[in-house]
Amino acid sequence: MIDEKFKADVDAYVDEVWEDVIEDIRSLVKIESVEDLEHAEPDKPWGPKANEALLGGIKIADRLGLETTNVDGYLGFGDVPGASGPQTYVATIAHTDIVPLGLGWNYPALDVTRKDGYLIGRGVLDDKGPFVLSLYVGHFFARRAAAGHELPYTLRCIIGNNEETGMGDVPHYLERYPEPAFCFSPDADFPLICGEKGVYHGEFSSAAVAGEKIVELNGGTVPNAIPGQATALVRATLDELGAADSIALEDAGSGLVRVVATGKGGHASLPAGTVNAIGILARYLLDQGVYSEAEHPFLELQRTLTTDTDGTTMHIDSVDDKFGPLTCIAGTVRTREGRFYQTVDSRYPTSTTGEAITATLSQLAGAHDCTYRCISDTVPFYISPDSPEIKALLATYTEYTGRDAQAFVIGGGTYARHFKRACAFGAHEPTEPEPSWIGMEHGPDEGISEESLRRALKIYIVSIARLMELDLTA
Repeated sequence: MIDEKFKADVDAYVDEVWEDVIEDIRSLVKIESVEDLEHAEPDKPWGPKANEALLGGIKIADRLGLETTNVDGYLGFGDVPGASGPQTYVATIAHTDIVPLGLGWNYPALDVTRKDGYLIGRGVLDDKGPFVLSLYVGHFFARRAAAGHELPYTLRCIIGNNEETGMGDVPHYLERYPEPAFCFSPDADFPLICGEKGVYHGEFSSAAVAGEKIVELNGGTVPNAIPGQATALVRATLDELGAADSIALEDAGSGLVRVVATGKGGHASLPAGTVNAIGILARYLLDQGVYSEAEHPFLELQRTLTTDTDGTTMHIDSVDDKFGPLTCIAGTVRTREGRFYQTVDSRYPTSTTGEAITATLSQLAGAHDCTYRCISDTVPFYISPDSPEIKALLATYTEYTGRDAQAFVIGGGTYARHFKRACAFGAHEPTEPEPSWIGMEHGPDEGISEESLRRALKIYIVSIARLMELDLTA
């Protein structure tokens, strides 16, 4: 199937449809599809705007000739039927939900700005841009099927809708449909991710102690990120508090001072180079003696949680030969009904378990007059780089980029971990330099180059064609 004429057809196809690709990406970027459980309904389990984006994705798939299904509003898919029927299929899975817009944008967050060969807007990289590419892969093969070139396996483009906040959409899907013979998610970095650490979230809670000296602790935005800012509202005057690096003091009136700590944030899976603002804040309050006897253990706990990021001080450190060392960070701190709540995020290798982490952190909690609970635990995922499917994808990447293509593992989590045979495959190209005004995924001015997206579309089409030539029934 894959010869020079086929690849020339792919090149011509991408040229033909590219402006339509951009406009379809734009139509989805305009939707602020953040999870909103407060306004969820039976057919809109992730909220109205997330559902609007899901329906928008299904509409695009319909227009492109795919046979679409809405799976109870949890997610959807579009099929290009193959000779195998629906039981044996190759899948892509991308998502239409986004993280909150956040602050600091220089370009419209809910539109696509085209500037010097780049696209800017929330979701152009993660993951509405790559999602639209997946539908155009389906469109390419749907047109060929209409011309008499039936695929050996059904191609299914899965439209995820809850990737950013828990991936609750995939279990709902797998309860109703068989596993794909193979699946890749265009929601990560090239060349290819073959393994993902376990993802573990937990929460410490204090006794009802807040208020005597520390009225409120507040820091971080989500549990899976190192916070760049944390604040405390304390009973004190400005004259009583000393100056310190990375600390700002504000008179809050009524005998209160707001203490603002500034660190350097980052993703929980990549803590190197970050500085946790919660740790800065806790150490300042401890050094200044701004705490009651009952509040003191919680600050000491926060000091322990932020001393390192490999779990050593917490006694949960672990390492293996596939994934390397465990990481663990303190994510968010909140004050509710007189109690302090501190979340942790750990990415762990195969040499430990979520149960072991829970047991150790429960002991740590008890030593600091706190309680502890595990919120979620997803075990590590790994597929051998020597599998035929992985080799086919890597060979295609090398062919189109000329770069050495080696599979690697990450501490983050993608949809791939929910399937038995899967991987994450682009679309971001981390080796290519970008202008300083282009932001990363989840940040302001999120962007990606048009040329890299065009190349990714070609890589995906040829990769699917090569997967179709494999025996996926074994």
